[in-house]
Amino acid sequence: MAKFNYTALDAKGEQTDGAVSAASEAEAVQKLRAQGLYPTQIVEEGKGKPIVSKTAKKKKSSGLNMTIGKPKATVKPKVLMVFTRQLATLIDSGLPLLRSLTVLGKQEPNPALKKTIGALADSVQGGSTFSESLAQHPKMFNKLYVNMVKAGELGGVLEVVLNRLAEYQEKAQKLKNKIVSAMVYPAIVMFIAVAILVFLMVFIVPKFKEMFTETDSELPTISKIVFGFSEFCLSRTAALPNIVWVFIGCGIIYAIFNSIGKTKGGRKFIDKTKLHLPVFGDIQRKSAVSRFARTLGTLVTSGVPILQALNITRDTAGNVIISDAISKVHEAVKEGESIVTPLSSSGVFPNMVISMVDVGEETGQLPEMLLKVADVYDDEVDNAVTALTSILEPIMIVVLALVVGAVVFALFLPLIKMISTMSEQ
Repeated sequence: MAKFNYTALDAKGEQTDGAVSAASEAEAVQKLRAQGLYPTQIVEEGKGKPIVSKTAKKKKSSGLNMTIGKPKATVKPKVLMVFTRQLATLIDSGLPLLRSLTVLGKQEPNPALKKTIGALADSVQGGSTFSESLAQHPKMFNKLYVNMVKAGELGGVLEVVLNRLAEYQEKAQKLKNKIVSAMVYPAIVMFIAVAILVFLMVFIVPKFKEMFTETDSELPTISKIVFGFSEFCLSRTAALPNIVWVFIGCGIIYAIFNSIGKTKGGRKFIDKTKLHLPVFGDIQRKSAVSRFARTLGTLVTSGVPILQALNITRDTAGNVIISDAISKVHEAVKEGESIVTPLSSSGVFPNMVISMVDVGEETGQLPEMLLKVADVYDDEVDNAVTALTSILEPIMIVVLALVVGAVVFALFLPLIKMISTMSEQ
């Protein structure tokens, strides 16, 4: 038997090298596939010319001209959501998977996704399952995506699972957009306030100052403060070094915050702080609970085993505190215990969630209950964001009015005083 050196990808898309004994290249590929490996290149020992696997050959000869490998580019969640929905629609219409991928690959405008779809089509044509093909691109298709597709393939309901995936992505993106909009609005208003203030200080206030310096009248305190701040903004020797130091300070704070966030303890502290922030902390907690319930419910509904579903949910939680709580749930279920006990002891999940999960376990409708929890907390996040925005709008408008009003008052107060003095004379 000959010995073949190979380069292959595992189920996670990680590249691995090794050697295998086989009578031929085809047998070597078959042995590697049996081990869950996807060979990209095979070289018979003692020969310099590489023998590319059949799958790789088909990739080279394919009209889409794709190569095997982990993609370096990723796509936005919205783009992936549209692809998932379109693929589900085509398969549901009776089109074979390979033909569906070919159709989507030809019409996809996003270059990164187009390249990946071509790679998926070639991999499926080479004999791999769709889930195996997706696993070769972990940067674009996460564990949740791959495992749901795998469950759909095993159950023969791939189009149903893809539709659930698309719905999951749509709701997750909608929730994220709501939270981002709530965070962005105050930043935009503050930016406008600062821009107006700078414009007044640089262009309007100096003209009034020139007019008042020609008079000998005493200026009010608020006018002195405004004129002094205007001088500070206009003075190159004073303003430039301060601006530079401000940027340097912001950069240092960001670097420290980022480095702390990369450590286990630092990440835990930051995520815990997020959950306890006034106003925003409640939104963060509700969105995290919604993500947990929807991810776990979608996975279990699609046929993914509960322990595997909990592992995937933990990895996609987005918050270390929530992830730790899910890990405890995983250990409890592994020992044959109930989900409710570790959920209640974590102190993270609200009582309503624990009660609904408890009812779901007793009635055998846990996936349905989890999805209902997700819907409820999606609505709560929506209401909280709407309420927060409605509160912030008048507050920010009042703040902006006070800032501009104070400047205008400081400019016109000495002018009114001059006019009153002249009228008395």
